[in-house]
Amino acid sequence: MSLKEFNSLSKNFNLTSRFPVIFIGHGNPMNVIMDNSFTRSLSGLGKSFKEKPNAILVVSAHWLTNGTHVMVSAKPKTIHDFGGFPEELYQIQYPAPGYPELAKELKHFVSATQLIDDEQWGLDHGAWTVLKHMFPEATIPVFQLSIDASKSPDFHFKLATELTVIREKGVLIIGSGNIVHNLYKMDFDLEAKPFDWAIDFDEIVKMKLLKREFEDLINYDTLGQAAKLSIPTNDHYLPMLYTLGLSEKKEELKFIFEEIQNASISMRCFQIG
Repeated sequence: MSLKEFNSLSKNFNLTSRFPVIFIGHGNPMNVIMDNSFTRSLSGLGKSFKEKPNAILVVSAHWLTNGTHVMVSAKPKTIHDFGGFPEELYQIQYPAPGYPELAKELKHFVSATQLIDDEQWGLDHGAWTVLKHMFPEATIPVFQLSIDASKSPDFHFKLATELTVIREKGVLIIGSGNIVHNLYKMDFDLEAKPFDWAIDFDEIVKMKLLKREFEDLINYDTLGQAAKLSIPTNDHYLPMLYTLGLSEKKEELKFIFEEIQNASISMRCFQIG
């Protein structure tokens, strides 16, 4: 599809200027029903945009696939992809519409891999627990892009660079995961003291982000023992690399929220652009 054809698809968009790209450390699903500094920051973030996005694309840590899938459901279901939580969480719905027309057109911009249309997936908790605070009215179309678990960090970063065109049409892209995410070491006490290695790695990433040393973040396995403890599996780390791949060199990067929850979960969030 040519840019001209894409412009035709998006001709009814209310906003056609570049929208920011955001990384959200989403953490514990319980945050969706909690009033704390993190959830208040999400509410403030949603209200900070002068105009609402025309659509939202989420790359979530909780949609891992063989191959890269794109959600093309017109009415995505709310997926409660967790267990052992209070019944209240399972009753929450986020009935945002999908955007199958736009989702299906992403494949025309991607050469790194073949995108696979997926009508079965909905909105997992990496998406809806965040959006519930940012845009509680659930009227903005939302779709998701999966993470191919078989691919390297470098693959995911490069794939993201091919999606930058949709930012120009007022599409908000959110990477949802956690920079530090070690469930094996997690302490369910909300006041638990963070592990030193969790603090150390979160600060390493912060400095690398500010210096735009993205190559080091792609090759995170070279960043020492703190990185190994912080990323026992990279499912929650990879959404951040999508955020970085979607950024431009001169765009401002600012931190939205900084905290370690449950001793081993970084809730760091940032916005680029």
